Amino acid sequence: MQKYILALDQGTTSSRAIVFDHEGLPVASSQHEYPQHFPRPGWVEHDALDIWHSQLACAREALAQARIDASRVAAIGIANQRETTVLWDRATGEPVAPAIVWQDRRTADACDRLRAEGKADFIQGRTGLEVDAYFSATKLQWLLEHVPGARTRAERGELAFGTVDSWLVYRLCGRHVTDASNAGRTMLFNIHTLQWDEELLALFDIPAVLLPEVVASAEVVGLAAAEWFGRAIPIAGIAGDQQAATFGQACHRKGLVKNTYGTGCFMLMHAGATPPVSRNRLLSTVGWTVGGATDYLLEGSVFMGGATVQWLRDGLGIIKASADVEALATSVPDSGGVLLVPAFTGLGAPHWDPHARATIIGLSRGTTSAHIARAAVEAIAYQSAELLASMQKDADCAVTEIRADGGAARNDLLMQFQADLLGVPVVRPRVLETTALGAAYLAGLAVGFWESVEGIERQWQVEKRFEPAMDADRRAALMARWTRAVEHAKLWGAD
Repeated sequence: MQKYILALDQGTTSSRAIVFDHEGLPVASSQHEYPQHFPRPGWVEHDALDIWHSQLACAREALAQARIDASRVAAIGIANQRETTVLWDRATGEPVAPAIVWQDRRTADACDRLRAEGKADFIQGRTGLEVDAYFSATKLQWLLEHVPGARTRAERGELAFGTVDSWLVYRLCGRHVTDASNAGRTMLFNIHTLQWDEELLALFDIPAVLLPEVVASAEVVGLAAAEWFGRAIPIAGIAGDQQAATFGQACHRKGLVKNTYGTGCFMLMHAGATPPVSRNRLLSTVGWTVGGATDYLLEGSVFMGGATVQWLRDGLGIIKASADVEALATSVPDSGGVLLVPAFTGLGAPHWDPHARATIIGLSRGTTSAHIARAAVEAIAYQSAELLASMQKDADCAVTEIRADGGAARNDLLMQFQADLLGVPVVRPRVLETTALGAAYLAGLAVGFWESVEGIERQWQVEKRFEPAMDADRRAALMARWTRAVEHAKLWGAD
């Protein structure tokens, strides 16, 4: 009887589940959006129960669409939005506060103080990360300080902390675990020793009893209880969404690069078997641990990618659906001189400026919604071009192509403009949902559904290749204008 892998792809604005066959092709999927909450400027929250209920519903619907029962699922793989911080009661499994989302900026001042105290180099040396509110440590510290009774209960061992992977595994099977790719995004994990770091825990005043056990990315960690799917299913793969996408894009060798165009944009380069050192404000991060070996990645993170298009839809109301942006943007030949810097939640790499704010520059009486839509699409590409420029300075090997994935990678206008700005081809794979695919591959390797990483690499296929068509002078002029616009966004935030 043919078997399948069920991949859970828990994202920032929606939960998705996809059933994959042995060829690595999707046979059924389901997706549910769920609410984000913005209680104050700079704050972004989720109800962790919304995450759980939406993810469970998607998983059940995907299996129903595939017309298979749990007996035909070889394993479950989980990919998740990273850094988002969940704190829950171990006994009841109920969250004790809203989850603080990776985009949240409430702890920016705390990070400023750490830098002022000279802690940045120490933290980066242990974790590979910039000191920023993006990561989990200051979020967890904030929860312990602001949720009544949380610190006392945490010290008694009554509470559990986890990123979203830990939360889902706990709900599915009751075990409190995470993998190194997620642990490495907390600012509490030593990426050299692959252990929670006692000095970092002391610095952030985090009780060690709160933390999950760190397991391999491809390992059976428990059985999803029969009550969820009618029969117990092994949970065998865990990875942060960007690491999962990198694995799903078959970037298994040093120098291969993928860029995910999701809520944010995340460019990752395979860096080999040792943590890379960035001189250009990129992140050194754990990729995955498979078969006892750990691979590392060099990463640049953009906070507002597809979320910028969602703002056009939800904030301005100039499109009805995110997919409508391409038609509106292509209705004009260019942006009419308009530049949009989407620093709605500050700027990520290579700027790491939590105080910058979104800016639209170059408006005229002739500006229309189409010009703003085009500027929004182009902003995604500009930010990613900054990442590659930093990455090429850090890397000791040339980048020959970028493998693109994520929902916004369906936008041909964006992909072509991206290739033009980067000056290297952008390749879109046949299976665009590579985050879920990477989680499936990791789970499948753990249970023998796939025998080897090399076999997985042979399944990767190109759907479309976008070749750069812009001359170097034009590219340089556009990037210079973008740099000026970014500086304006920084200056506004400084006020």
